[in-house]
Amino acid sequence: MDKYLNVVREGSTVSDPSAFVLDTGEKLATRLITGAELAAAKITSEEPVKPTTQVVVISFPAVKKGQSIRLRISETYTAPASYGLEGDELVFDRSLGRPRNAVVLPAGWYLTASAIPATVTQLPDGRIRLDFWNGRPDSADVLLKAKRRVNAADRSR
Repeated sequence: MDKYLNVVREGSTVSDPSAFVLDTGEKLATRLITGAELAAAKITSEEPVKPTTQVVVISFPAVKKGQSIRLRISETYTAPASYGLEGDELVFDRSLGRPRNAVVLPAGWYLTASAIPATVTQLPDGRIRLDFWNGRPDSADVLLKAKRRVNAADRSR
């Protein structure tokens, strides 16, 4: 094995992919290609890939028999189909398939509900971040609700 493929779910987009070898600190090259480019490069995927689907390709030194490699991979996803407004609430409803996931609320919003446990922190810019750790082999179904913050100037009107 000498590469990792992340096939991005339909309705989502990926940005800022990065990868490192944890044992050496080596930064690995990442490529963002389409399913059509994947097929043209004759790279096979374990799952079907449509021609327009985004695919993140991370290449690394081939792992030799009996050895392993530890990678740290991170990517940012935008999934417009997973969130929207219901009245005055922002609702995020998505299945997260990785063992570790983070969701960051848009600026100006605060968390009112999370259907599953999360570590909630406030980022330096004031946005709310939720970190989910899933130790099970299945995905975690996340349902979040948030409301807009009301600043002092708005309350005086």
